[in-house]
Amino acid sequence: MIKSTSLPRQPRIYIGLGILFLVLLLTMPRSGKFNYDYRKGSPWTYETLVAQFDFPVLKTQEQLQADREAAGSSMVRYYRYSESVAQDAIRAAESLNLGNYTYLRQRLVSSLQGIYAKGVLDGADDASDDVIFVQRDKRASRLPAANVYTVGAARSRLLADVQKEFPGTRVDSVFNSTGAYDLVRVNLIYDKETTNLVHAESANYVSPTLGYVSSGQQIVAKGEMVTAEIQQWLDSYKTEYENSVGYSGPRIFLWLGNAILALLLVLVLFLSIYYTNPGIFEDFNRFTYILFIIALMASVAFLIDKINPRLLYMTPFSVSALYLLAFFRKKVVLPVYVVSLLPLLIFTHNGAELFLMFLVAGVVTMYVFQFFNRGWRQFVTALIAFASVLLTFIAFHLINDLSGMADLRKIWLLLVGSLLSVFVYPLIFIFERIFNLVSNSRLQELGDTNNKLLVELSQKAPGTFQHSLQVMNMADAAARSIGANVLLVRAGALYHDIGKMNNPQCFVENETMGTSYHQGLTPAESARDIIRHVDDGLALAARYGLPSVIRDFILTHHGTSCTAYFYNKYLNEGGDPADSQVFFYDGKKPWTTEQVIVMLCDSIEAASRTLKDNRQETFDNFVERMVAAKMKDGQLDNADISLKEIEIIKTTLKSYLTQLYHERIVYPKRKV
Repeated sequence: MIKSTSLPRQPRIYIGLGILFLVLLLTMPRSGKFNYDYRKGSPWTYETLVAQFDFPVLKTQEQLQADREAAGSSMVRYYRYSESVAQDAIRAAESLNLGNYTYLRQRLVSSLQGIYAKGVLDGADDASDDVIFVQRDKRASRLPAANVYTVGAARSRLLADVQKEFPGTRVDSVFNSTGAYDLVRVNLIYDKETTNLVHAESANYVSPTLGYVSSGQQIVAKGEMVTAEIQQWLDSYKTEYENSVGYSGPRIFLWLGNAILALLLVLVLFLSIYYTNPGIFEDFNRFTYILFIIALMASVAFLIDKINPRLLYMTPFSVSALYLLAFFRKKVVLPVYVVSLLPLLIFTHNGAELFLMFLVAGVVTMYVFQFFNRGWRQFVTALIAFASVLLTFIAFHLINDLSGMADLRKIWLLLVGSLLSVFVYPLIFIFERIFNLVSNSRLQELGDTNNKLLVELSQKAPGTFQHSLQVMNMADAAARSIGANVLLVRAGALYHDIGKMNNPQCFVENETMGTSYHQGLTPAESARDIIRHVDDGLALAARYGLPSVIRDFILTHHGTSCTAYFYNKYLNEGGDPADSQVFFYDGKKPWTTEQVIVMLCDSIEAASRTLKDNRQETFDNFVERMVAAKMKDGQLDNADISLKEIEIIKTTLKSYLTQLYHERIVYPKRKV
């Protein structure tokens, strides 16, 4: 790419991103709402419900009463896990004298570590216990008694582990002779006091939970009958969801999680702009507009989801793609539009379905809007967008159950939402004024040659006007060849030289027969008068209220290049190169693709008039030289354009010149 790859240094860029971060953080949901209606004995009519977080299954009143009655007749033993016993045994194994069988040591130690990790209790303690509680690291865990070892079972496990790895060795004899079996000791110490205390309290207290459901575990499938067990799971999930949105810890952690997500969304947006068109950072109005669209879409999604999630189906999110398309190229619009939909995906119910529906609708809308964008034709765009979301909706329900497509209310909401996009699209003209931007409609108006300023240009400087028309046509072809903003290029080409009408005779295309403006002027004086047309053009643009995006073409169409004819004349007459600044334009190098196109077409159109023959080879070499000179002079160093795009533009311009200046046939004279 022929562009700067450094990060933007303007503090206001990061201030804007910080404000967007705060908007997202403050509007993100911080409480749960369970938006399902269900009852036992009825089918589950929603999509398959999967747990988004771990939650306890709460006991019913009947289960709690039964547990209280049975609490006095059962006792669960409590044990304390002894770290010191396990550590002493492992150290003893590492120093045990195994004689000629030292190769058994590593497996002996690893087997002991595994045994002590589960725990060893006295064989007399597990006679009738089904479960036990083991207190370790200040936490008591409920375990099946079969999951821990007795001393005898642990020794058998130790022998089996080592014997399996060394089948040719009489391991049992070695362990008996070396005392290895004595390394298996009780490290689960029976806590009689705690056991009796818990048993005494159990008659008055019964755990309200029946178990846990893990995140990702299916709760109920679409169309499945809601049984008593499923209803209990749903009731428990609803309670946990509405109380803490799946999180029961300190609220600061919930804020922290939201902050991280908001930061990541902002980062993705920043990188999307940086990698598609970093020149946007140079235009703070356009950058602010993108931040506004992201904040607007996220806030609308959060607000509607809080009021009634079903209404999300009729929210015209796809219109935001048109809001962006009016001011930016498609390669910028698509990633930014995806970012604007991410809050919908992350935070709303049925987020994946909604995200994909509106993503498809937005992409389709961007494509068809170029054909159906005026008057009643916008309703055609809306109906095509509705067809795309309906197709996505059907696809999602085909995956789960065909009966889901019978939800006519959702389909109706999708239709209403698609039609609403037609009615909210005119807001773009308000946004255009607020952010001082230029929409495609405005560019079409500026491209009308009956515009007052262009009419004045055609009257005062007809040669320049014709030059501008030729540059516009060339730039149009070049822009179409690489997918640039054609309307912007056409408008920029028409106005780039308007400053010449303040002094039209200064420029060769406006000279009348027998006059020469520069006769008697020094090269420096001639260069000064020619260069002045840029400042004159900017002044005229401000007087006539031309938008800044058009003024940028006036400022960049010569960049920082020099008036080569008069500069060379100056040097040939013995001028000092150290005093050459007067011969160079004090403009800016182009930073957008469209500005580059106008710069190249302006130079090539003007210089092509000096060509002496119309051969294809002549045009090919000519275009190559002109573009290479701009690149060598560094005029494209800051531009958002790739080498591949430049090659396509050169090919297009070569073909254009060939067709423009093709040989004409000589008409034969009629014989008398």
